[in-house]
Amino acid sequence: MTSVIAFLGIGLMGKPMASRLAAAGHTLRVWNRSASKAQALQGGKVSACSALADAVIDADIIISMLDDGAIVGQVMAAAHGNLKQGALWIDMSSTQHAQALAFHRQLAQQGRRFMDAPVSGGVIGAEAGSLAIMAGGAQADFDAAAPLLMAMGRPILVGPAGSGQVAKLCNQLIVGGTLDLIAEALLLAQAAGADPAAVRNALRGGFAESRLLEVHGQRMLDRNFMPGGQVKSQLKDMHNVLAAAADAGIGLPLATLVTAHYAALGATHAAADQSAALLDLELRNPGHRLGSGPDQLP
Repeated sequence: MTSVIAFLGIGLMGKPMASRLAAAGHTLRVWNRSASKAQALQGGKVSACSALADAVIDADIIISMLDDGAIVGQVMAAAHGNLKQGALWIDMSSTQHAQALAFHRQLAQQGRRFMDAPVSGGVIGAEAGSLAIMAGGAQADFDAAAPLLMAMGRPILVGPAGSGQVAKLCNQLIVGGTLDLIAEALLLAQAAGADPAAVRNALRGGFAESRLLEVHGQRMLDRNFMPGGQVKSQLKDMHNVLAAAADAGIGLPLATLVTAHYAALGATHAAADQSAALLDLELRNPGHRLGSGPDQLP
């Protein structure tokens, strides 16, 4: 029996994720608060719904990819009256750990199921179907959802409900801090008289090699800050990291510093790619600028 699937949130990430599901042969109902974005996917395996109720009614699986936990909560509340018993809601948004736990409790009390499955890999990963998918929930629910998730990337069950968001926060903590360090390394190379592009290539053969150095290091050298991910999303995630740390009773001094950097950058370049961490660093070092090309900004 074919599952009825609703996909909620056709934004920067949601559009290519929903497209990957349709390309894999899954039939979708898609919905977005800005209806035109959902309409852009209409056709073939995809039916665009202007009303949320039309998307979720009698759906077996609901996938949400929305801006933040507050909006997920609003949409979940609005959808409540049209959700079937036993439906599985998979939230692939990045939310607070506490919010994911609250969504799980809320749906369980209603006789429905919940799994948090945030992603990493940006628009490039969403388009390629190579996202890292960090899932939190029951094993049976993960097994049921695995064929869908594998159409979008590489899913791994990391623990019970809420654990997916913990894993995503760990990912974003490493991403945010590493981007700051890549910016510092490349600016140091140039300021000290080395060729920063050659330094990046040399580092790629050692322990500093990483996907971040490969992709975002090149973005910094090219001064290409057109969004894949966005500063505002990274800042949201860093605030969520600090909230999770507070809930767990631990202090994260480097996370606090990285959050402050993104907060400063978010005041002027919220929609830029996270690699715009370089811009905040250059502002702190007047007279030093990586490369000579113009900034590419949204």
